[in-house]
Amino acid sequence: MRGNGGGLRVYAVAYLIFLYAPIILLPIFAFNDATIIAFPLAGFTTHWFDELWTTKALHEAVKNSLMIAFATSVLATTLGLCAARAGAMADFPGKKGIIGFVMLPLVLPDIIVAVSLLIVLRQVLDLTLSNWTVIAAHVLLCTPFSIAILNGAFQNLDPSMEEAALDLGENRWSAFRLVTLPLVMPGIISSMLIAFTISLDEFIVAFFLTGSNPTMPVYIWGLLRFPASLPIIMALGTILVALSVVLLTIAEYFRRRGLKRAGLKDTGGFL
Repeated sequence: MRGNGGGLRVYAVAYLIFLYAPIILLPIFAFNDATIIAFPLAGFTTHWFDELWTTKALHEAVKNSLMIAFATSVLATTLGLCAARAGAMADFPGKKGIIGFVMLPLVLPDIIVAVSLLIVLRQVLDLTLSNWTVIAAHVLLCTPFSIAILNGAFQNLDPSMEEAALDLGENRWSAFRLVTLPLVMPGIISSMLIAFTISLDEFIVAFFLTGSNPTMPVYIWGLLRFPASLPIIMALGTILVALSVVLLTIAEYFRRRGLKRAGLKDTGGFL
């Protein structure tokens, strides 16, 4: 048994090194005073971070990504809230099939989703590609994640609390707004942060559906054609990793806060 436990620890450490070693290299080369990404390092510099503040095209791409991510987080969480609410209520015909269909984007390859949406938007609907087409696609991708998060929030609620509000004279909407909504608010905030992070980092769908205004990941991909721009990409990647970690940490905090408020034990989460 001891041997098995030791082997598992070795495997876990090796897996973590394999997973996070490339991310650790980002800040190392982001502060390297050379355009060549290789060891030994030439020296320490913050020049590449200064370049980020003077690149107007990057600023526009960041604005596009932030706008798309914010709209996606609001829309995906709203749809996820409705779906999770319906899933937590009494059974109705086709409930499992409908929920399974809504969660289908979780298992579909992004490239298949991107090509399919491109055909529908351009060939069938004849729409011009823009930020709104990217938002629609990102909502499709992020809604299942929101449903998964909010399902747990609704399933942890005691239905008798809303029923008590109804018995006291509140209608269905006011009972939901005054009783249920505040209780699932940590899950809502967590869902919005997760959707925001996914949309901000998503590349494949945005690459196919973006119009004349590229998102930040698409802009970064364009920089890869220029070897001299690699350190700038490293600097930007360092900032994105730090931002993603902060957002996921906040989302996990609100998830655990929701479990604690419901009096349930934490069995694992994002972090």
